[in-house]
Amino acid sequence: MAKTKIEWTEYVWNPVTGCTPIAEGCKNCYAKRMANRLRGRFGYPADDPFRVTLHPDKLNEPLKWKKPRKIFVCSMGDLFHEDVPDEFIKRVFCTMFNAKQHQFVILTKRPDGLIKFWRETCAIGHNKIDNLLLGFSASTQKEFDEGLWHMAPLAAAGWKVIVSLEPLLGPIDISKAKGLALVIVGGESGPGARPCNIEHVRSIVQQCKVAGVPCFVKQLGSNPEDDDDCWKDCPQYPECYSIAAECSAEQKKQSITENIKHPKGGDPSEWSPDLRIRQFPSL
Repeated sequence: MAKTKIEWTEYVWNPVTGCTPIAEGCKNCYAKRMANRLRGRFGYPADDPFRVTLHPDKLNEPLKWKKPRKIFVCSMGDLFHEDVPDEFIKRVFCTMFNAKQHQFVILTKRPDGLIKFWRETCAIGHNKIDNLLLGFSASTQKEFDEGLWHMAPLAAAGWKVIVSLEPLLGPIDISKAKGLALVIVGGESGPGARPCNIEHVRSIVQQCKVAGVPCFVKQLGSNPEDDDDCWKDCPQYPECYSIAAECSAEQKKQSITENIKHPKGGDPSEWSPDLRIRQFPSL
């Protein structure tokens, strides 16, 4: 287990590492880049460092930590990848069930695999874990709708279901979501980062407020942009209100982003106040 700079958690625990691309958000996967840097070390295969790999020696790590921690499970892989045996997933859940002092977060890009595991093994259904946030990742409306459909039975059964809209690649309507415990939203970072429209982030924040769902704005990404409504967020440029129509798209983008110095757009002090939302459910 190791400390992490991921804003919404404190530690990462990786009993499983590695994955294969399955969604649009996978294109610039940060975990794959990191695995390549760790090639041949710490259990990452030398020939294919992002190959799905089980780490049974790490299964009991959270039990050794007595002080409560907020722990992201499998930050370097997908626990519900088809190459991860059900028996191993059961052992991961057993550890979380017995480490009640911690708060665990699982995100998967395979909610269909998660619900299949739940229905076929009953491992989750018989021992609901109150200290677990169980969620899926989505970058587009299609991914969100499909993921929510798969996760609905878990939410109905009382599980704390969350969604991570990162990297956010377009507008997403979350109004049909019922029973979500948390929405995380963020733009893409790193080499080749795709644009993240600030208005799309703002929409998510407003929808969460209306629905009474906690929202955590993680970052605006390395390539933030905005639409023509951006001028209401630029009080430092009052003259822009009168000349907005005359500005090119590139000029508008520059006026929005020039105050964002953080390489990942991750410094809330550089955002407009309405985006500085970092809520998180407690145990």
